[in-house]
Amino acid sequence: MPSTLTSAAHTAILAAAEAAHPHEACGLLLGHGGHIETALPAANVHPEPQHHFEIDPAALIAAHKAARSGGPQVIGYFHSHPNGLARPSATDAAQASGDSRIWAIAAAGVVTLWRDSPSGFEPLSYAIKES
Repeated sequence: MPSTLTSAAHTAILAAAEAAHPHEACGLLLGHGGHIETALPAANVHPEPQHHFEIDPAALIAAHKAARSGGPQVIGYFHSHPNGLARPSATDAAQASGDSRIWAIAAAGVVTLWRDSPSGFEPLSYAIKES
């Protein structure tokens, strides 16, 4: 079954990528199951943001607290690749935890989705769906 995301989430990922360029944008994917309702941009706190990303831990903690209070779940993460390749890099693979969360990668106006599986990233098909 393909993943879904709202047009607002899709737009937010692309807007964050454009705003951060030439640095990597990053943020959280919030929703339920395989449906991404919101893409919440976060500060990239990595010391080399032009080549790496690290989601601000305060944003991650706040999102998990909100989820425990009945808000949408943290179902994944997004970041951008200013080099124009919308696929996981060797750095992404090294940082991945194999926790089955969704990773969205934006590059050159395109968003791709990937499942962070224990055996590596698996491409995911997706559709835009509002609810």
